[in-house]
Order: sequence, then structure tokens, then C-alpha cells
Amino acid sequence: MPLKYKFVKREEIPTEQSALYVEREGAFYLDVEGVTDKVKADELRTHNIELRKQIEERDARFNGIDPDQVRQLAAEKERLEEEQRLKDGKFQEVLADKLKAQKVDADKLLSSVTGERDAYFAQLTAIQIDQGVLTAATKRGLRPTALPDITARARQTFKLVKGVPQAFEADGKTVRYGKDGITPMTLEEWMDTQVSDAPHLFEANAGGGAASNGAGGAAASARTTKNPFRQESWNLTEQMKLQKTDPGLAARLKASA
Repeated sequence: MPLKYKFVKREEIPTEQSALYVEREGAFYLDVEGVTDKVKADELRTHNIELRKQIEERDARFNGIDPDQVRQLAAEKERLEEEQRLKDGKFQEVLADKLKAQKVDADKLLSSVTGERDAYFAQLTAIQIDQGVLTAATKRGLRPTALPDITARARQTFKLVKGVPQAFEADGKTVRYGKDGITPMTLEEWMDTQVSDAPHLFEANAGGGAASNGAGGAAASARTTKNPFRQESWNLTEQMKLQKTDPGLAARLKASA
């Protein structure tokens, strides 16, 4: 007696054959390789036959038709219709249709060009800002492993304006001003605030090589000075003292508060 391929219920399987069947998709199938459910096979065969029939009907419908010739005929038909509309005095309608088609093409071209421009500008911005950050941070003893961190911070603050990195507040629109309160904050000034706010990014003896221009000394001082302009360490006496002894550091600490 041949084995049955599928049983709907377990109780239908003869006891001596139960080990030969596995449950799958709500039924019990003969556990054998290379066998396909006849129902599914028939469905697949029917689908393939129907698909081939559709392809043959389509091929027969378009047999002998040249797509390029069809496009040329369509263009000629459009031209003749346009001429007829002009003869009927519908110049404004023809002009409006032409302008509409040209606008669609122009919008597509503009979108493509704008996308490329924005991509190039983003790359240029990253390069300009990263180079400026690397120069300023190196002078202050940036740890080599901290470069990705400091560049990521800079990209959140600076944007390229007329080819020059310019600092903005968190909203990305308001210009962030430097220590004089008049001119936009420079990368150098921003880097001083980072020395104060994130000293873990810099070597402990940062600034030794730049002591001649005061940048290193200011950076070291910024790391060891508690910011008296911050709310948690507000100290009016220390503020006045700093403004008298080191106005530059006072301005940087105030800007970073």
C-alpha cells in the first residue's frame, strides 16, 4: 500500500507510519526529500501557464511595432495637434502647456543640481572645519585619540559661511560671539572653551609648546580654574579678579558658562 503524502489530522495517520510524518502548516506531511505537495505544484504550474499566456498575448499584440517609430509618431501627432490649436487661436493654451512642461524639466534638473551642490558643500564644510580644529587643538595638546570627539563637537557648533567656519548657538541660526561680544567666536576661542569644558580630551601638560603666545598658559589656567560664571560655581569676587588679572580667560570662561 503506497504511503499517503498528507494527512489533515494526526489521528488519520496509521500507527505504524506515525514516525514518517512531520507537522507543517497545520497538517502532517510525509518526511521525505524531493517531494512537492501536488496542490502547490498544480498551483505553480497553472500560474506559470497563465503568465506565459499573457506574455504571448502581449508579444502578439506588439509584434512588428518599432518603439522608436511609435515615439516619433507620438511626437508628430503632438506637433500637428499644437499647430491646429494655434490655427484655432489657442495660443495662450499652447504657451501655458509648453511652459508647464519646461518647468517640470527645470524642476527636475534643479533638484539634481541642488542635491549635488549640497553634498559637495557638506564635504567642503567638514574638511574646512576639521582642518581648523586639528590646528587649534594640536596647539593645546589634544590627545590623539580625542580627535574624532573634538571634530564632532566642532561640527555641531560651526558652519561654513563665505568659506570661513563660523560659530552658531544650539539653534543653528543665532551667531555665537567671541570674548569681545561683537565678532563671531573663532575656532581658537572655541577651542579654549573646550580645554575648560572637556579637559579629558587634552594632555595634562598641554600648552607648553605654545607658551610664547599665551595660548598654552591660558589653556592650562582654564583647566585648573573653576568657572565662576557657571551657576553651580557662581562667584562674583572671582569674576572680578579674573577680569582684572586675565580678561581673555575671563571672557572665555564666561562664554562657556
